[in-house]
Formats: sequence, structure tokens, C-alpha cells
Amino acid sequence: MNLKALFKPKTLAVIGISLTNDRHPANVIYNKNNLRFQAEVFPVNDRGGILQGEPVYPRISDIPKKVDLAVIAVRAEGVPDIMAQCIQAGVGGAVVISGGFAETGRRDLQDLMVSLAREADFPFIGPNCLGIYSPPSMDTFFLPSERMVRPETGTVALVSQSGGILVDHMTKFAEEGVGLSLAVSIGNKAQIRELDMLGYFASDPTTEVIAFYLEGFEHNEGREFVLAAHRCPKPVIVLKSGKSPGGVRAVSSHTASMAGDYEVFSAVLSQHSVVEAKNEFEMVSFCEALSCYNRPIEGRVGIITVSGGHGALAVDTCFTHGLSVPTLSEGAQAEIREGVSPRVRAIASYSNPIDLTGSAVDDDFVAAAKFLSDTDEIDCVLILLLPYTPGITSDLGARLSQICRQEGKPLIAYVPHVEKYRIFIEGFELNRIPVAHSIEGAVHMAEAMRRCKPC
Repeated sequence: MNLKALFKPKTLAVIGISLTNDRHPANVIYNKNNLRFQAEVFPVNDRGGILQGEPVYPRISDIPKKVDLAVIAVRAEGVPDIMAQCIQAGVGGAVVISGGFAETGRRDLQDLMVSLAREADFPFIGPNCLGIYSPPSMDTFFLPSERMVRPETGTVALVSQSGGILVDHMTKFAEEGVGLSLAVSIGNKAQIRELDMLGYFASDPTTEVIAFYLEGFEHNEGREFVLAAHRCPKPVIVLKSGKSPGGVRAVSSHTASMAGDYEVFSAVLSQHSVVEAKNEFEMVSFCEALSCYNRPIEGRVGIITVSGGHGALAVDTCFTHGLSVPTLSEGAQAEIREGVSPRVRAIASYSNPIDLTGSAVDDDFVAAAKFLSDTDEIDCVLILLLPYTPGITSDLGARLSQICRQEGKPLIAYVPHVEKYRIFIEGFELNRIPVAHSIEGAVHMAEAMRRCKPC
């Protein structure tokens, strides 16, 4: 199947427009695309009419241009007939927003829709989904524009069975500065499934990291997915629900999926070097880290801090996540000591964590970071930057980023995320250095690189 028309359409038809209810999902989709996105959009309602001065077409075949993508938002019983009309009109593909299919026991309707599509080689997303967010082309989410939080355009593709989980992660991505190439809610995934999406994104030049929220698979499908993810040249991150008996029941009632044995699936992911996020916080941190660094590390972390307490917490957290914080050699410690300013030379600690104390200035951070970026004793640098330290300036993030870019060793920063410290955060983010708002989050980022082993 050719999926390009789904994700980068030039023309869009929204089927199910209401002439009396502007809050109808189809109207919300039409309005946001007509005003904000690049695809040319056409409204469709079987009674025709006028909407905001534009003609409403009774049938998709009445539209005077070839339609790349149809968004179907009508009652479930009417969807198969609408899909047949789309196929006959030569539409490139569809997003079926409508619910009321297998998730409510109407598998007959869903099977009929799939049969029509397969016979015509007609790709569709859904049903029972939000569909596709593809900046700057289009947005099929039936959520008002003023209520959505949109991440910047970036290199992470996000695929989710749950529309709510998808939108929630988009909000978290925006908050953490993680850029998005494409977001797809696949709902019941009656035709296009995770394997199809994985294949598409593996060759998509705008995507560098592929992330999935999964609820379940059909028989043997999970194994095929893991093997395909293992072969994928890009990092693949998985967040799985249905880990408990209650979660399994919730998955089944949500999208009619079979959750399967989670412990087995998790073990297989690990064996095949597919990165599993255990929760939503890991998911965001992993996406941010792997969108900046796509090569694995052994997990030997060097820590630079101005607070002994922060350093101790970071060491404990690294240990909990299977990362090591090796004590630096005597020669290494001596070299760092000689590189820092006289005011901290006698009071700093150099063993790892490197505690520069509250008297540190920018040049002390730079000297320590340069050494750790050069040494073979560690393979990842963790900077615990406390912006209220009196001797540092707002240029520090950018200066440390340049060291990372010159030396090539991964650097991760922790900076408290409040507006007052935004300039420090931007110094890293504008140079594609991942920034966490907690020590735990920073360690998660290092853990993602350790888990992301080559095929």
C-alpha cells in the first residue's frame, strides 16, 4: 500500500459535515484544516448546502479535484457505503474517525469495511481513532485548535492505539522541547497496523525515532513486530499497557485488542534491543534522548554538579537503572584539578561525581566537561546545572553544548524547568542537547542510549 497520500495529502475531504452543529467532529476537523493547514479541504454531506460561504458536496465524487485523503465522521452503519464511494471516486486513502465497530461488538461492520479496502488496495486508518497530525499538511483530530498543544516540528514519529494517550504525549513533548515529525492514532487498527507504520517510518526521511503506545496484537503479530523493530535502522521505543489483569480487561474494551502475556513480550523486546519505556515519563525522556543521539553507550556516566546532594542522588538513580558511575583514575582527577579555577581547586571533589561546589564559574564547568568528553573512562556526561549558582552565567548551556558537538560524546543536562531558567534550557535545546526537569529524567535519557543496542 502507498501510505504517502495519508500523511502528506494535498487535498482533503471531510465527510459527515453538519449544517446545524458547528461542534460536530467533522466540522471541527474541517474548520481547523480550512484555516490553519496546507491541504485544500472540501466539506461533504449527503444533503449538500452551503457552509461558511463554501459549497458542501453531496458525494465525494462531486468534488471537482482528485481527493488524496477522506476523513470519515459518520455513523458506523454508514461507513462501508461511504468507503465504497471513496474507492469508486479514486480517493488515495481514508481516516475513519467513527466509533461503534469491533470495540462495541460490531465486528461484522469492521470486517465489511476491511474487505472493501483490501479488495481495492485502499489504505485507511482506524476506525475509532483521532487519525493523523501531520504538520504542516493537515490535522484530522476532532479537538478544537485552541485546546491543543502542538510540539515543534522535529524527528520523532509517535503511533498510538489511544487518541487520548497520543494527545497527552504531544503535550508532554511540547513541554520538554521534543520535536514531532508525525503523530498517528490508529484506534482499532482494522487495516493499517503497527507493522505498516513501522515500515513507513523506517524509510521516512523526516523521522529519526519511532515511538509506539501499544495495547495488544493479534496472534503471532507481536513476534513479527519485534523482529521488524530489531531490523529497523532507527531507534524504536515501545510503551505497552495491559500489564495487569485489570489492564488487560481495559485494553479489550477500549480497542478490541488482545493484550497478551506482558512479561514475555517485555523480555522479547529486551532480547531484540527494542527500547521499552516502562511508563509515560520514560517514554518522553527516551524520545528526547534518542532524537538527539542515535548511537548506543555502555552506560558509564560521568557527573558534573555543584551540589553534593544532587550528585549523590544521581549516583543512586544511575545504580537503580543499571548504569555505572565509575571512580575516575588518580591521573584523571589530577588533570581536572589543574584545569579548574584556583577558587575551587582546593575545595572541589573530582572522583565522580565531580562536585565543583557553589563557588564554581562557567570556566570550571567547561574544564570538567572538556576532560570528560575526551576521556575513555566514561561514555556519557551528565550535567546537573543549578541556575541559582551565583558564579555561572546564562551562556553556560550554549558553551557546554559546543563541547559536546565538537567531541561527539553524549551530554545530558538537568535544569529545573521553570520560566525563570528558560534561557539556560534554551542554550542546550537550541544545540540539540537533551534537557531533563528532574535527575530521574536525566538518568532515563542515559538509560535509553544504553538500551538502544545496534542490530
